[in-house]
Amino acid sequence: MTELRIGTSVDTAPDAAAGSPAADVSLNAAKFNRHTFWCGQSGSGKTYALGVVLEQLLLETELPLLILDPNADFTRITTPHPDSAGPESDAIAELDIRVLRSGNGHGPESAAGSTPARADGRLHARFADLSAASKAAVLQLDPIRDADEYNVLIRSEGDGRTFRGDDYLARLRASEHPGERALGTRIENLQTLDWDLWALGQASITDVIDERPRATVMDLGGFSHPAEPKVAALAVLEHLWAKREERRPVLIVIDEAHNLCQPNPVTAVERALTDKLVQIAAEGRKFGLWLLLSTQRPTKVHPNVISQCDNLCLMRMNSPRDLSELAEVFGFVPEELLARSPEFAQGQALVAGGFVGQPTITQMGARLTAEGGSDVRVPLKGERVRSDS
Repeated sequence: MTELRIGTSVDTAPDAAAGSPAADVSLNAAKFNRHTFWCGQSGSGKTYALGVVLEQLLLETELPLLILDPNADFTRITTPHPDSAGPESDAIAELDIRVLRSGNGHGPESAAGSTPARADGRLHARFADLSAASKAAVLQLDPIRDADEYNVLIRSEGDGRTFRGDDYLARLRASEHPGERALGTRIENLQTLDWDLWALGQASITDVIDERPRATVMDLGGFSHPAEPKVAALAVLEHLWAKREERRPVLIVIDEAHNLCQPNPVTAVERALTDKLVQIAAEGRKFGLWLLLSTQRPTKVHPNVISQCDNLCLMRMNSPRDLSELAEVFGFVPEELLARSPEFAQGQALVAGGFVGQPTITQMGARLTAEGGSDVRVPLKGERVRSDS
């Protein structure tokens, strides 16, 4: 059994007299072939702790990681942590890890004096690669209410020229077909062609995924339109699902999952994305599509996704409502351990489920690589705060 050492047991105190440290806590790497739910309120150390586990997966397995990263927290995962430089962090830096940045001009950033974040390219997707239903969602088309425009979209399936820029829009606007002219007007009014997301002849995220690098970090935080990160996620999830019969395993890590998998999605794009995640949660395991969802509030994630998770990591959580939902979904966790969550110190976590022998409270270990994001510090008297830090 391949073990991922993530920290030390909180309930096993070191024996100073005997010279023995606290007991190590490890996760069974093989059990990441089940969905995992990771949660903790703001300030609990959730993202830092998640990084500890991802580093161990990179070091001890060959499992490809796809990291949907809304806050650029994992864009520096190839950069050794200043306090943890050594063979392990160097080994991670040598792996084939792609960091794809979002938006126009949202390039590598770093704190003063630190190594810049790695960027292997821009995060792009091809409109033509989306399913017909997802294309309609992007364009806010209803198949009944907007029947003519929807029909034009359906008929253009497989047209390699579709959505390649102003020439496509000009063809629609100059058409004698009323549905095509209406679709052109819609695209122009929505300014969808102006999104930085579209590949427009450049490489797409799906091209990168097909190469199966050791890890792919999708930086979702730099887009200007609120729908762009959701469409980027939808594009890659649809692609993985379309190729599910190949049974090529991948761990899909979604940080701040409440942004992409809402219990009550509002827009058509949000509904399409949530539906795809519910489908992967319910049916993806047998195809090697495994989820690791991280969020602050379990009640803000679709219940049909949480209910499919067999592994749990719970950090500090004060909300009685959230703890009650976790107790109901993860019935294998003793309630007395869940009840201790509000008292957890930063970096402490309860791990339970298939990937650990028994429910255990652990103090998470140190990161090997640098964090891409961090809290903004309170400026103190006498300190000079850099505007670019």
